[in-house]
Amino acid sequence: MKHLTRIAGGLGLLAVAFLTPMKTRAQSTNAPLPSSQFKFRITRTVEMPYLYYLPPDYDRRSGKRWPLLLFLHGAGERGTNVQRVAIHGPLKHVRQGRQFPFIILAPLCPEGRRWETESLTRFLDAAVRKYAVDERRVYLTGLSMGGYGTWSLGLAQPERFAAIAPICGGGMLIDVLIARRSNATALQNLPVWAFHGAKDTAVPLEESERMVNALRKLGAKEVKLTVYPDAGHDAWSETYSNPEFYEWLLSHRR
Repeated sequence: MKHLTRIAGGLGLLAVAFLTPMKTRAQSTNAPLPSSQFKFRITRTVEMPYLYYLPPDYDRRSGKRWPLLLFLHGAGERGTNVQRVAIHGPLKHVRQGRQFPFIILAPLCPEGRRWETESLTRFLDAAVRKYAVDERRVYLTGLSMGGYGTWSLGLAQPERFAAIAPICGGGMLIDVLIARRSNATALQNLPVWAFHGAKDTAVPLEESERMVNALRKLGAKEVKLTVYPDAGHDAWSETYSNPEFYEWLLSHRR
């Protein structure tokens, strides 16, 4: 019995010790936590075929600088055949004999990929060096997947474009929210004309509406949305056939 009593007493002491809060050294809430660093290097080679159009009187040696329109095609034109870039958009009209007073560049996106801001930025950098481009009049437009690419690139570098025109696309609201703390002023001064079909089932109209509304809340000075009431996903045919669209682009410069 004495042995059992000693065991019981020992358990009681353990219980008391277990239930008693352990005293820890107080740590300042401002004390730095351990940190480290992960460093890596990425190297890749990107090939970007593209179609281009030069105005009839274009001459790089003349010293004249020309407006540039960068066109981003949709998902259906991806692949290895660069001629598919002209199925829709401004270059379709070039094929039909229409002339434009600006340079048009239309890169090809590979199959299974989507437009990347970094690749397009490098492409545009190279284009400005190669062609006689007026950097105050660089315009950006695209349809469907290219509409998404237009929103993405345009919001990432609003100071670079004189105007952008995304067609039946959408974007990330976070790009607008982040701009409040970084390049909000440039974004507020970026003219935007978006287009969408009211009956679009591939990319809902709400995709364009929420981007336009976000820019308006940000204080954008010129942002508008044209909705074609009877159109489905094809909001580009009417847009790119309309002379007023190109006149609106060319009326802007940075």
